This record gives sequence, C-alpha cells and structure tokens, in this order.
Amino acid sequence: MAAPRNLDPLRLDVEAFIKADETLAGAWPLGELPRLQEASVAGAESAAERRVAWEARGEVLPQRAGDPELWLHLTARTSLALQCQRCLQPVETPLDIDRTIRFVRGEEAAAELDEQIEDDVLALQRSLDLRELVEDELLLALPLVPRHEVCPAPLPMSAGETEAVDAAAQEAANPFAALAALKRDSRLN
Repeated sequence: MAAPRNLDPLRLDVEAFIKADETLAGAWPLGELPRLQEASVAGAESAAERRVAWEARGEVLPQRAGDPELWLHLTARTSLALQCQRCLQPVETPLDIDRTIRFVRGEEAAAELDEQIEDDVLALQRSLDLRELVEDELLLALPLVPRHEVCPAPLPMSAGETEAVDAAAQEAANPFAALAALKRDSRLN
C-alpha cells in the first residue's frame, strides 16, 4: 500500500490513512478538548494534568462485489471530575470509548446506510479532525446522571425536609404534646 499523504490527526486524509492500514496514537491535554473540559467540575484537578489517550487504526474490508469497505477503529480513554447529582461534590468518572466507524462516499449514502445498519457511518471526507471526533465520542459517553456509588458527605436537605425534621424534633422533645392535642379534640366534641 502507498504511504498516506497526511498523518496529521487534526487534518487526517481518512481514505489514504485507512487504505495504508496505518495506526495513529497519542495523548492530548484535556485543555485541547474545550467542550469536554467544560463538562468537568470547575476547580477540579487542572486540565493541564488530565490527558486523553487515543488510538486510531484503519482497516479495508474487501467485498465480493463493489468497492471495499473503509473502517476506522477508534479508542480513547480519560477520566473527568463530574458533579455528583446527589451530593453535588466532584465524582471521578472514567470515560472509555471503543468505536468502529464505517466511511462511505457522500452524505446521502451515509444517511441511507446509517438507517440500515447498527454501526456508526460517516461520509468520507478529504480531511478529518480526529481530535474533534474523539471529543464528540467522549461527550456521547458521559453518564446522564453522574453520581457516587456512596456519597462521601451527607446529602443536603431541601427547605421542606428541614422544616419536617424540625417539627418532628419538637414533637419528640415534648412527649405530652400529642396528649394535649387529643385532650383539645375531646373538648370540641
């Protein structure tokens, strides 16, 4: 196979990369993926210390009839501090993706094939920003409701819960309050 013309992951010649059966790998600082960084808790471990490790590998699958299928295998791994939806404290959340994407010629062909098969399908582009694709896939992998298995701090109470606890505490402090209420009710009848 001919060597790919462009192995820059930010402007990857996808077709040449896949046909050359190449592999690219690396790590980007979280700060270079701004939408993913925005999803993490402010004030958590600095973006400079967090990294997104990734690998992309091309594969051509010959077909009995027609053009061969062009596939991109993409993996990425990182960890983010997200906000726990129970205790509102940071929760360390590992993100790990392993995707296989089929590339076809043209948007119409991609849309049609996407409806027919379960695999991810994209239109073949002359230049692909692999970092943007990795960021998109990691954003899709974020949990809908991040939370600790067991929260490290007691859960905060709402105003209504606080009032109910205060009323129960007052009743418990005066065991004869219920008796006094019964006595009042019997006088009214």
